[in-house]
Amino acid sequence: MSGNDAKILLDLNYPEFQSELFDLDISEVKKVFKTFKKLKAMTWNEVFRDHGLRWEEPKSSPGKYTIRLSQSYRAVVLREGSWMRFQTLHLDHDGAYGKK
Repeated sequence: MSGNDAKILLDLNYPEFQSELFDLDISEVKKVFKTFKKLKAMTWNEVFRDHGLRWEEPKSSPGKYTIRLSQSYRAVVLREGSWMRFQTLHLDHDGAYGKK
């Protein structure tokens, strides 16, 4: 099985990401965890093709990617093999892209 056909493993242990996640209100937490559950069942190829997740590489941050976790929130992630490592969580679209 090639790397893009492997099931995704989620790493939610980055301290900054955890702090931001734990600060969400309960309704937003439910939406974000629904996306985590969806991601856990997907392969990398499925993530790349999923229009709702909007996997993108910002020009300002090569090697980092943004992914939609809910209508309101995007996350900045790294890909390391099968792992999707969550780095930060952003309410605004520009924050996820390193803009002010």
